[in-house]
Amino acid sequence: MTTPSVGVVGDESVAERLSDDGVAVERHADGTVPETETVVAVGQAALSAVADTDSDPLVLPVDAGRGVRSVARESITAAVRGLDGARTERHYTLSITRGGECVGRTVWDTTLVTEDAARISEFAITTPTDTIDAFRADGVVVATPAGSPGYARRVGGPVLAPSPVAVVAPIAPFATNPDHWVVPVDELTLSVERDEATVSLLVDDDRAGTVARGESVTLSESDPIRVAVVAESRPRFA
Repeated sequence: MTTPSVGVVGDESVAERLSDDGVAVERHADGTVPETETVVAVGQAALSAVADTDSDPLVLPVDAGRGVRSVARESITAAVRGLDGARTERHYTLSITRGGECVGRTVWDTTLVTEDAARISEFAITTPTDTIDAFRADGVVVATPAGSPGYARRVGGPVLAPSPVAVVAPIAPFATNPDHWVVPVDELTLSVERDEATVSLLVDDDRAGTVARGESVTLSESDPIRVAVVAESRPRFA
């Protein structure tokens, strides 16, 4: 029986190493995601690319951060060979809508931030049933559990286990003791309340335009990605 190929995206050297070690590998010269049942995604950008496809592969993250229990490059062959016994974690992604139009899907985090240094704006956070808060700051970040060990952690947010919630954290707030919130992602809305500075919208670090005063950005739960957890996977909370 022929062993199914493993797709690789994000780093050609990882594909070559697996191939040299006898693993059947499929990769595309243009860097697109192979349509295989299992995909090795090297780095955070590669995992975001997998999430943007219409397929639903089992993903083995490599050097993609502890939020998705990724494996190290030096362990990749052993990790791939252990996929038959892998445990699966589901990491929910977020659909980002502005002005009724979907502008992206985030695996890690979505940020509103002023473009100019030393300029602040005012941001409001609401749900369909509650006003969470309004504050003056350089920006605000909303991170999925996968993204919670990243930038949101550096500005004081907690690290989350996989679940359909998000952490919301102000960036350099004009306050001495700011709150951080862990909230269900059910039409969570961010809006800009002042026009003193230009505010950029970033989706997984990719710029998706600007948000003017009175405009809002809505985050909704989207399809999860299935992440393989093997013996070589790094711990999330270490």
